Amino acid sequence: MAAHGNQLELHGQGKIPEDGVLVIANRLSFEDLLHLEKQLEGRKLVYLIERGLDYDPLLQAHLDKDDVAALEFSSDESFREAFKKELHQCLVEGSVVIFIPGVTSTRPGQVIAVPSKILRFLTSANAPILPLFVDHPEETPLGVEDRVHVERIVLSFGEALQREAANLANFTEELLIAAERAYSARPILQSHLAFEVLKGLKKHSKSAEIIDGLDGQTLRFDKLLAAAIVLSKVIRKETSKKRVGVILPPGKGGMVANVAVLLAGKIPVNLNFTAGDKAVESSIRQAELDKFITADPFVRKMSAFPWPPTRNLILLDRVLPDLKPKIALWLGLSKVFSPGMLARLLKVPKKGGTDEAILLFTSGSSGEPKGVILSHRNILSNVNQFGSRIALKSTDRVLGCLPLFHSFGCTVTMFYPMIEGVSVVTYPSPLEVPKLAELIEKHSVNLLIATPTFLRGYLRRAKKEQLESVKLVITGAEKLPKKVADAFEKRFGKPVLEGYGLTETSPVTNVNLPEIDDGDSSHPVLPNARFGSVGLFIPGVAVRITDPDTNEPLPLHSSGMIWLRGPNIFEGYLNMPEKTAEVLQNGWFMTGDIGRVDEDGFLYIEGRLSRFSKIGGEMVPHETVEDLVNKALEKGDDARTIAIVGVPDEAKGEALILLSSDPDIDLHELRVQLTNDGIPALWIPKKIIDVDEIPILASGKLDIKSCETLAKV
Repeated sequence: MAAHGNQLELHGQGKIPEDGVLVIANRLSFEDLLHLEKQLEGRKLVYLIERGLDYDPLLQAHLDKDDVAALEFSSDESFREAFKKELHQCLVEGSVVIFIPGVTSTRPGQVIAVPSKILRFLTSANAPILPLFVDHPEETPLGVEDRVHVERIVLSFGEALQREAANLANFTEELLIAAERAYSARPILQSHLAFEVLKGLKKHSKSAEIIDGLDGQTLRFDKLLAAAIVLSKVIRKETSKKRVGVILPPGKGGMVANVAVLLAGKIPVNLNFTAGDKAVESSIRQAELDKFITADPFVRKMSAFPWPPTRNLILLDRVLPDLKPKIALWLGLSKVFSPGMLARLLKVPKKGGTDEAILLFTSGSSGEPKGVILSHRNILSNVNQFGSRIALKSTDRVLGCLPLFHSFGCTVTMFYPMIEGVSVVTYPSPLEVPKLAELIEKHSVNLLIATPTFLRGYLRRAKKEQLESVKLVITGAEKLPKKVADAFEKRFGKPVLEGYGLTETSPVTNVNLPEIDDGDSSHPVLPNARFGSVGLFIPGVAVRITDPDTNEPLPLHSSGMIWLRGPNIFEGYLNMPEKTAEVLQNGWFMTGDIGRVDEDGFLYIEGRLSRFSKIGGEMVPHETVEDLVNKALEKGDDARTIAIVGVPDEAKGEALILLSSDPDIDLHELRVQLTNDGIPALWIPKKIIDVDEIPILASGKLDIKSCETLAKV
């Protein structure tokens, strides 16, 4: 419960209807209720309480007062008609009926804290409903936030739903929109990424560190800050451009370089050194880069990379050794000066908001790389949104092996640890599983983030005892096959939890988490994971579903195009206003993914629009067909050997082609088996093209562009 006397913050109070209405909030403490009552002063109030529930003693005492009108209900179907009759009578009299939720066991940052069974019962009562999102920011702050900025109660009202529109899907949609509106108003989101990183590094100066898995050396956060300050002054002298390229793998150098660029008042651009020459050259041209931070050993190792001239390179291994006296000086100064004083000395702004903070380029899997502009607001919100859900402790350690040019590697394994004070064990590649498993065991890593492709490597090459310290295994970027998840849990005793996000969402929007083990059986425990889904929405993200063809709104529980809104949604594509306008509309981002939300708020991804084919007027999902083919072939999930691609077809609009690296597949036998399995004829591949291997990007995702090229051969 929030501390007594917290200030009130209101959003959407003008949405409260003058007629009778049922108010359904995601939570209501005693103090929340007092604030709500004040907003409804002069209205006749009736409290809706669930029969047999134990409420907080203060709240219970308030409800037991003689002058308080209460209506009791039970979600049992046999009480439905009697309940509806009593409720409607109250509404006809113009009363505001306030539902009082019971206590439930939830994780931090859980937006909806009421069991779906109760919500389904209430929203089916054919009554006008006013969704209300209640938030206590002090429960989910950034570690660097001042308490004065978070000690408040937030009431955010959604759009009132009239009787014909009052259902669970619409209520959930409006509640998430109200939650997004409240979250987006948090003062911390107006701050500057460099300032918050500076505060984080100083606050956790001696308690957190980078452990470089390549050379075994550690870099404490205070030393990281001092080195970055000195390097920032070099950067200011070297270039007048607003962006600076960083060409480094995860490690001490990559993290120092990114912080230094930010402290220099510039924008880091982590370049994809696994991309083709044309994609790299396009990224450099689009970002207008003239200086690049890297290291001589990495230049020699990546000899095939289209390196700019040496005069354009800032080589850390050559620059930093000569600056040791200055680094020592700043190490001392940073201990003495406050973050505010350091920011003034370094001319680091305190406000950033929607200004560009970092620039990432998409992988180019389906075209030329697009520059994704992520603002200070985007990164700071996602660090908080994801961090509040996983709730790591300061003693926990994260494995940082995802590339810094990957949005997850950038936000979650670089900026999140620096701001929140979590130590990172880095390694330059996610592919070298034996070494990674050794590092996990040696340094007691608690958070492992990997794609399903990389998890297969652990199944083949890691020992059970090496992953003993891991608390969370989170996967994304591609669909998690059940066989991989089951095999991993059986082998290591760790459930694999799927999440979801895109470069354009900074990146995390959803994540499954371990279920709560609550010994208090009197409180309902809300689900935190559901296999097949990508999890619940992180705080501050709203969702809507539309028809992919007509763009007309659909209920959340229907399959359609997924649109998202929140402070973590990117600001647009670099110098591409038309492409930006295609996907950003009135603050809503069109993800390009097809999916639905279930009654408990879990998001299911059913495929990417680019991975659907329209055959004879029917939308056919490639990933689903791949699953059906693997099942028909009785193939395991230890490696990807097939991919479905759509190609133009004069008769049906499109046809499916099966790319296969398995020469033993017989098309006729496969088609017979799929037909016997009841698969529609339109879903059955028309042709097989043999390939040496299925193209995969460095991130572990399917390389769609390369697959399409192979299918056209």
